[in-house]
Amino acid sequence: MSEAGAADEGTGDEVILDVRDLRVGFTVAAGRLPAVDGVDLTLRRGETLALVGESGSGKSALAMALIGLNRGPRTEIGGIVDFLGENLVAARESRLRSIRGARIAVVFQDALAALNPLQRAGSQVVEMIRTHQPTARADAWRQTVRLFGDVGIASPERSVRAYPHELSGGMRQRVMIALGLANSPEILIADEPTTALDVTIQAQVLAVLRDMQRDHGTAIILITHDLGVVSDVAMRIAVMYAGRVVETGTRDQVLFRPRHPYTRGLLASVPSLTGPVTGRLSAIGGNALTGVDRPVGCAFAPRCDLVREACEAPVRLLQRGQESGHLDACVAGGQP
Repeated sequence: MSEAGAADEGTGDEVILDVRDLRVGFTVAAGRLPAVDGVDLTLRRGETLALVGESGSGKSALAMALIGLNRGPRTEIGGIVDFLGENLVAARESRLRSIRGARIAVVFQDALAALNPLQRAGSQVVEMIRTHQPTARADAWRQTVRLFGDVGIASPERSVRAYPHELSGGMRQRVMIALGLANSPEILIADEPTTALDVTIQAQVLAVLRDMQRDHGTAIILITHDLGVVSDVAMRIAVMYAGRVVETGTRDQVLFRPRHPYTRGLLASVPSLTGPVTGRLSAIGGNALTGVDRPVGCAFAPRCDLVREACEAPVRLLQRGQESGHLDACVAGGQP
């Protein structure tokens, strides 16, 4: 068995983001809520890493902590987020502001809420460009029109002057992607970018992300609970439960050869488009942990059919099988 970091050895690809023991805690009435509990992750240049898990598993809290968007008086963030040699956890807010939108950008889930309703869509992209680049307004407008066309917005010359409420949901999401692309960032964090979009628009948005990655070499962190989206665009997957990564590996390793019982439960709950009809879908019994009290051992143990005494001790994310880079945090190795 090898430790989590061993999966990075010998790949030859540049690690652009190296997360070590990241912890995010929110102070609530009952105490300290551990939203992210000691996560290790790596992201390589030009790679798509999908963060998968139920609502409340810590995906968004982790992603927002990477660039300090959830800092506050009732939030504790610890660990290391190494972005090309700089620890963003220890960075000042002024330094983070210079990185956000320029080198690390975010596409938020609710575009209508994220966009300023009082500003034209194009004006918001122009502002993003001019905040980080010494660009004349006329040049920024021309760049914005080109960006709108690049992300597939119809009639970009007219659409840049529309207000967010005048655009469809799919077009607003494309505006968010244009905002993310405005300064050719090295990392794009996409938080549920296709939620509430119909299947056709969803496919178009994912195609825009793939084209952007191909053309600019951008690394993408994709936050989603939609395993169909994951199978379509992800290169590697990290499955989260109760603030911890319980399994990680390539797309094929995690989706087709899952080892952790939680990952298997997620996959069993997704209907298949091929093969015989199996009747009712499987469901994971019990409820996800939401309180401040978390077990020392495996957080999934109360819902797991394979639980044993060893699950009460701390469980590390290790390579337990023969596949390099396929790590899980299950002492049973997913086997009965």
